[in-house]
Amino acid sequence: MFKAKGFTRNIRPYVEAELALAHRKQKQNQNSQQCAFSHLENAHVLGQASTRLHVKVHVQMLLWAVKQGNIGEFFGQLFRIAGAATKTVFGLVPHGNTGGANVSPFKAMPIKPDLNTIIKKARSNEN
Repeated sequence: MFKAKGFTRNIRPYVEAELALAHRKQKQNQNSQQCAFSHLENAHVLGQASTRLHVKVHVQMLLWAVKQGNIGEFFGQLFRIAGAATKTVFGLVPHGNTGGANVSPFKAMPIKPDLNTIIKKARSNEN
């Protein structure tokens, strides 16, 4: 088990960078929207061990769904926000899960090597 506050502090810049990239892509043309969601998925994988960041990313995914008019994603994110807010603190997250409604909220998934490196670094520098 790791210290949540130290992890949150260490991982936040990486999560915020992915959220900023997603935001920029959302402002571009319609063809950039899937790329925007990919950055939201990266932010989810990075921040899902922090309740605050986990919920924040799901809220951003919900807002993306609203802008896209994607009703399935919208309702999927409502469910995931509730889960992130109540389960993350207990470590009940499927690590590597990308957080979208297109995957089961209970399915663990492989973590991309570059994201895994960032997560390991954030966990090792918690002091």
